[in-house]
Amino acid sequence: MDQDMKDSMLGALENVIDPELGIDIVNLGLVYDVELDDEGLATVTMTLTSMGCPLGPVIVDQVKTALSELPEVKSTNVNIVWNPPWSKDKMSRYAKLALGVR
Repeated sequence: MDQDMKDSMLGALENVIDPELGIDIVNLGLVYDVELDDEGLATVTMTLTSMGCPLGPVIVDQVKTALSELPEVKSTNVNIVWNPPWSKDKMSRYAKLALGVR
């Protein structure tokens, strides 16, 4: 997968907004990696802000929907991981400013 495709996938994922925080999952630092194989299977490795996040299934569905809009993506697999754990240090400068985090 080339960098342009990775950028396209991350761009699509910027449309997935964490319902509790109102910021997209890329700027929150929740997306750790994206891959696309030759058959069009997208794999997203990501985490959630907490293990008990009640909106996890909603976010996973939104990830699949966002990537399905890319013609190269035929299906999507979302791997939720807990290591490394998410922290506010993973957030972009934009997300920190929007949420008032230092």
